[in-house]
Amino acid sequence: MLKIADRYLLLEIGKVFGAIVATLLLVMTSMLFLRTLEQVNLGALNTDAVLRFLGYQVLRDTASLLPPSFFIAALVTLGRLARDSELIAFGACGIGPWRLYRSLLLFAVPLALLTAWFSLFLQPYASLQIQRIEEAQNDRATQVAGLQAGRFYQQQEGLITFYAAAIDDEGHFRDVFIQDRSDDPPRLILSKKGAFVQRPSAGQQLVVLSDGRRFDGAAGAADFGIGNFERYTYFLDPTAEPMDERRRRSNMPTADLIASDRLVHKAELGHRIAAPVGIFALALMAIPLTTVSPRQRGTGRLFLAFLAYFAFFNLQRLAENWLETGATPPWLGVLWYQPLIVLCVYAALIPGSFWLRRMLGRRPSSPGAAGA
Repeated sequence: MLKIADRYLLLEIGKVFGAIVATLLLVMTSMLFLRTLEQVNLGALNTDAVLRFLGYQVLRDTASLLPPSFFIAALVTLGRLARDSELIAFGACGIGPWRLYRSLLLFAVPLALLTAWFSLFLQPYASLQIQRIEEAQNDRATQVAGLQAGRFYQQQEGLITFYAAAIDDEGHFRDVFIQDRSDDPPRLILSKKGAFVQRPSAGQQLVVLSDGRRFDGAAGAADFGIGNFERYTYFLDPTAEPMDERRRRSNMPTADLIASDRLVHKAELGHRIAAPVGIFALALMAIPLTTVSPRQRGTGRLFLAFLAYFAFFNLQRLAENWLETGATPPWLGVLWYQPLIVLCVYAALIPGSFWLRRMLGRRPSSPGAAGA
């Protein structure tokens, strides 16, 4: 059974945590939505896949929002309790830092389990679905289906340029321009009409053009040729290799990462584990960084909290890169920065920390006690 103080602290932290997560999710979703609309505007994403693509992106990035949301919620909640002198009242009732740690852990344990579920299982699943959508957009059929009139589109690193002045409801092109520099000699095709045709049985994808003109070679060269055509078939190369052979490591199941001995896979596994484990490290730092009395100046602790926050999440990427490149030994892993930052925070607060003196059994000295 939870005691009254535990229920009160859990309720306060839960309210602030919920507000912070909702705000960060709204900001993140808005940014991802704008990026998705930009991809649609450029023709790199079909309008039918917008909501699915956006939903998988939010699902993939949710795990990275939970640890910082918890840390900020703990600091805000404890800061509000200190400002209202409730922490002093807790101390007078015998509720010290150990009880506060207990309440934070009661909130951190289920949150860490939820974060682990997002990070270890939902994140690779969402990344895989995102890649499948991207692979579908890279497919020639989807690219042609998602074209917009009046825009230039390039493939094969700019070697092939396509333009259609108009596209009707049936997907037929009007006033088509195709420049192909992938072959020798280069080729320029102008056509009044065109249509995309796919033959799944033969594994062919092609654009059928009609009533146009074809230019082969460079203008002014001896082998430059011009010809008219009533019907011209332009074959498109199918996608080269299956998606399963190009899966990114972010899509790999966690069980496969555990069984792998490659450093890049160990770094990816450490990246996924860092989020749930980091919640406990952030909980250990939250209470010492709190100013107990409203008369105490909290500027230094606030600066230290921001410094620890940015160092915590920036060192995570640095530790992953060092493990991938072999700069750090494999036995060290990628989570070494978490206890290092916790120790640095405690070391910086040892000289004048009220909470640390309480945990060590030392009462803060006062003029009255010295005179007695």
